[in-house]
Amino acid sequence: MIMILFITILLAISILVFMNHPQFGKAPKGKRLEMLQQSPNYKNGEFQNIHFTPMVSEGYSMSGVMYDFIFSKFPRTVPATEIPSIRTSLKNLDRTDNVLIWFGHSSYFIQLNGIRFLIDPVFSGNASPVPYSNRSFKGTDIYTADDMPEIDHVLISHDHYDHLDYPTIMLLKPKIKQVICGLGVGAHFEYWKFDVSKIIEKDWNETVVINDDITLHTASARHFSGRGLKRKNTLWLSFILQTNALKLYLGGDSGYDTHFAELGEKFGSFDLAVLDNGQYNIAWKELHMTPEEALTAAKDLKTKRLFPVHTSKFKLASHPWDEPMKNIAKLNEISGRIPLVTPMIGEVVDLDDIDQTFGQWWEHLP
Repeated sequence: MIMILFITILLAISILVFMNHPQFGKAPKGKRLEMLQQSPNYKNGEFQNIHFTPMVSEGYSMSGVMYDFIFSKFPRTVPATEIPSIRTSLKNLDRTDNVLIWFGHSSYFIQLNGIRFLIDPVFSGNASPVPYSNRSFKGTDIYTADDMPEIDHVLISHDHYDHLDYPTIMLLKPKIKQVICGLGVGAHFEYWKFDVSKIIEKDWNETVVINDDITLHTASARHFSGRGLKRKNTLWLSFILQTNALKLYLGGDSGYDTHFAELGEKFGSFDLAVLDNGQYNIAWKELHMTPEEALTAAKDLKTKRLFPVHTSKFKLASHPWDEPMKNIAKLNEISGRIPLVTPMIGEVVDLDDIDQTFGQWWEHLP
């Protein structure tokens, strides 16, 4: 009994020490907490989605989901070979070029009218706070923080570890001029010793004027947030990046909902939509989109091109690693025929060239 008690106490102390690591950030408090509590999207002590969004879909349990994730084996969830890539030097890009470069999963770089944006950067090779517990696929880590030029604006869609990566952010810190994120997420950056004057926190349906020709709008998404043990205490969102010539929808993580059609009506149409298409499961169908739903969302948004992301770097669900890309390409051929933007990691996407074509790089990979 004494030995069991000793082990229990030791385990509890170890967990407490681990949970106090800076990577977990800090929950909003004080004036920041008072500010976000005034949000119309904050009710009953947490942020809410537009429509009811369970963490686990009806008929499933969290314990069952966790058991499957840890112990069950599913075929081809990890590629058997390296993911192909193209190494483009971001530092040598012509500042007049309007381009997007994807780093796998939901991390990408946008250069627009000479302004550099970095969205949800994850370069540590891990999508979990536990070291080596969710490693990136082979071949997907060709970029590091050192490869990034000076960044004018880092955009954070929400504070999950596969979107807000502490090791990456700390390495990028000297290069970041400004962070734009949802309400409450700034608490993490302030805890990480970022200058508070460089942190902009926004609710849904707000605007940040970047310069005379670039405006950033915030919009809703259907998801959740949280680091450590607390959920929904910070706001998740999507972004609309707009110039006189281009409108880009940067979707973050989101399940399908009415907000896509509403944004399509509000903004008229989009030149490119970056949408969640991966790590889905029927057990959490309200939180991530299937390929079918991503195509429907693209049509709702009235987008001219669709870039499906949240795939091809980390195993966060039980589907085959290449299923999201295979299925969206197949379904699009049958019913949609929205031009798909499917670059390899590091391949340059020309934002001004609506006719640019891409290969299906995932084909024939084991």
